[in-house]
Amino acid sequence: MINNTLSSYSASTSSIDTELDLADLRQNGIRQLESTLSSPSLSLSISARQTWLVFAAAVFLVTVPVFVEAPIVRSLPSLSLALTAFWVWLSFTLMSRTATYVWGDLLLGFSWSWLAGAIYWGWLRWEPFWHLPVESIGLPLACWCLAKNWGKVGSWFYLGSLLGTVLTDVYFYLADLMPYWRQIMRVDADGAPQILQNALMQVQTPWGQTWAIILALVLLTVGILPLGRNQRHWYAFSGAVLSTILVDSLFLLAAIAA
Repeated sequence: MINNTLSSYSASTSSIDTELDLADLRQNGIRQLESTLSSPSLSLSISARQTWLVFAAAVFLVTVPVFVEAPIVRSLPSLSLALTAFWVWLSFTLMSRTATYVWGDLLLGFSWSWLAGAIYWGWLRWEPFWHLPVESIGLPLACWCLAKNWGKVGSWFYLGSLLGTVLTDVYFYLADLMPYWRQIMRVDADGAPQILQNALMQVQTPWGQTWAIILALVLLTVGILPLGRNQRHWYAFSGAVLSTILVDSLFLLAAIAA
């Protein structure tokens, strides 16, 4: 009987030891997981990934007005204008959650660009001199947000997009392309290819090529330098600036193919 009692006690002790070992393993596993999640390297990796996602989103949002808003605004300008309210509502909805705050911030800056595009391309596209004043409609709000240290990602995205627009328009003035702008806004689809070809000949002159190179270098410099700061609002700014080169290049290819 003593032997049975001892064996039972040994089995009970062994079971308790096993449970304690499993508990220690679980506890050590939890500590290691917490240590991994809180490690500076992982935090930096997650931050860097989100920063580049902001850059990619900024590039995408600059191209949206060109390839999505433009077809809508030509046939349904009032609908395009009304969609601004939806973008603003969606941006504030995203900003109300911590996990999606940065995307709502970026979308708010995009809303200002969309609003300007809806107004200009819907009702004023025949006169290029109105382009920059209308595109600058969100400038006071962006400056106010930056002064309040709020909405930095969206504000810098808007400023980057506006800078790209300014330099593109400056090139149109320098290369004397404004007459072609007016013409192409007033003709039907059949007459557009000839106007694009005439504009392309103007771009291919030494004067047009020189200024194209100068302004492209300015955009590249202004777009690349902020990437060294590794902050989301600067990446939004860089994405908006650099994507201007992409959009302008696509227009150039369209003129060549016309």
